[in-house]
Amino acid sequence: MRQMKRRVGFRATAYLFTFVVILYVAVFMNTPYIVYQPGSASEVAPMIQVQNADKDEKGTFMMTTVSASYANVALLVASVFNSNAEVVLKETRLGDKTEQEYAAEQVYYMNSSQSYAVQAAYHAADIPYKDVVDYLYVFSVPVTGNQEQFKPGDKIISVEGQTIPDPDALSKLLSTKKIGDPAVVVLQRKGKEVEETVKLVEVKNQQTGVVKPGLGVVIGAVQKVKPEMEGKMVSFVDTDVGGPSAGLMFTMEIYNQLTPGDLTKGHRVAGTGTIDPDGKVGAIGGVKHKIVAADRKGAEIFFVPVQNYEEAKAKADKIGTDMKLVPVSTLADALKYMQELPVKS
Repeated sequence: MRQMKRRVGFRATAYLFTFVVILYVAVFMNTPYIVYQPGSASEVAPMIQVQNADKDEKGTFMMTTVSASYANVALLVASVFNSNAEVVLKETRLGDKTEQEYAAEQVYYMNSSQSYAVQAAYHAADIPYKDVVDYLYVFSVPVTGNQEQFKPGDKIISVEGQTIPDPDALSKLLSTKKIGDPAVVVLQRKGKEVEETVKLVEVKNQQTGVVKPGLGVVIGAVQKVKPEMEGKMVSFVDTDVGGPSAGLMFTMEIYNQLTPGDLTKGHRVAGTGTIDPDGKVGAIGGVKHKIVAADRKGAEIFFVPVQNYEEAKAKADKIGTDMKLVPVSTLADALKYMQELPVKS
């Protein structure tokens, strides 16, 4: 009897151990793959605040996204049965960046996209503006830098008690110090202020070979756009989305709120595409996933960069959507299409 109980106990332990191993492999073990799928199609109006805005909007402009997940085994297996899933190697997305550096880069691109969208909308609406640096942003921290004190995605608030308006001002301030000197840096990290005392490291200019003291981080300047007319300020709420591809749709919504009338004409309008300050629309990645996301949200019209049109049309034909695909190369193309579109009855 005791031997039977021992055997039962051993089997139960073996089954439990096997279950734990399978659970770990399926859910927690990393794989070298990323799974792309259709993301969301979200109204951009709630993401944008325009002073004295014309809120007469019966339809909606929507930005579209791609869902990208670092895959576990369970997700890889599920993707086999999902016709909209695309499996790729992580390195095709990350290159030589870490996941944290890539995420920080995408946030920077989103912020830059928003600045460009405001500039393009002001330009189209004949509103004069000026472009100034809002803050300095940490892209990455090289192994030779201060990895304990800085994290990708940090905002630099001040250095040695001084607000730093641009990269040149930072370089000028640090030039008064020596390599190895301490510097007090105030950062914003995940919404909280953090003070760090860092040791200045050697920074070498790759073009001139000149060596100077630096923070040991790779930074970028995030721009802020200020109108030169009262009551036309544009700001954004946090979107929790990275990348530059919402530029066109941000611009359409901003222009609609800056100018009288309803540019949507009552239609549900989705789209994608980068934007530059002059209104040029650029190509994006993952358009086939964005087509599916827009179709699921009932979009009637989808603006697509001309460079992505063939891929977008192939996917639209495959899923049998009634959505109208409109290829554009400039903001003016998209505005002209909407201005000539009849009001939805």
